[in-house]
Amino acid sequence: MSEGTHTVTAGPPDPARTEAVIFKAGCPECRGRFELAADALRLAIGATHRTTFYSFTCPRCQAAVRKPAGERIVELLTGGGVSTLRLHSTVRGGSAARA
Repeated sequence: MSEGTHTVTAGPPDPARTEAVIFKAGCPECRGRFELAADALRLAIGATHRTTFYSFTCPRCQAAVRKPAGERIVELLTGGGVSTLRLHSTVRGGSAARA
């Protein structure tokens, strides 16, 4: 994904925005490069950098693509209105008190 020269701030999409946000992306399968609207992308934010990623379906070859999303990419995607899912980890065992 190319960040380009646009600055997008994190937060909910601005309802007053009249222009659509377009993201540049590439497919590792077919090597295609294309532009995607915010509704074509999904962002998953996990507890670590390894569980934070964005995904989309390649419009050329229909491959399911998943790429890591660093802090700047998360900021751009959320600010651009991409649907976001927060992943939660469950603690097993742990140090819970037992009766």
